[in-house]
Amino acid sequence: MTTNTLKERLGEIILERSFKYSEDPPFTLASGKKSNFYFNCKPTTLDPEGMNLIGAIIFDMIKDTGITAAGGLTLGADPIANALAVISYQKGKPIKSFIVRKDIKDHGTKSAIEGNVRAGEKVAIIDDVITTGGSTITAIEQARKAGLSVEMVITLIDREEGGRENILQHIDNIKSILTRTEVMEMRARK
Repeated sequence: MTTNTLKERLGEIILERSFKYSEDPPFTLASGKKSNFYFNCKPTTLDPEGMNLIGAIIFDMIKDTGITAAGGLTLGADPIANALAVISYQKGKPIKSFIVRKDIKDHGTKSAIEGNVRAGEKVAIIDDVITTGGSTITAIEQARKAGLSVEMVITLIDREEGGRENILQHIDNIKSILTRTEVMEMRARK
């Protein structure tokens, strides 16, 4: 299957399981903003087919970049990074997953990063949905504090509400699997 075919099927799953629309009342987003539409990506990113599609698409995006690991702020990035890790291993080019904690533990290693990654490794920061970019920027900052070399950001969905521009102030390589515009176009075709 081509990347476009995979992306089209992933869009269908997102519309079916992860996209909600409501005129009244609007949804309150993590950023505090109100919106008539909402993406809850967990029903897609935790679905066997959704995980397989996401892992394959992201693997194709980064397989030749020298990136050795991918992860982001828990919980949104976790299933995406894990899907990539499994698919990459199956394809013979393993890319590890890691987790960026929201809150650093006050015991044990007190590490913000969990996983088998070391300072100097080239990594991708993953996120499920970008609105303002705040979660992604936090993950970038924590990864850099741990000595990781953040090479790119990959998001499942860009809501196209300024997050991309905010992230570009921290890294110049950001890719989205789908944008709000693309999802709305898919919805209109149904």
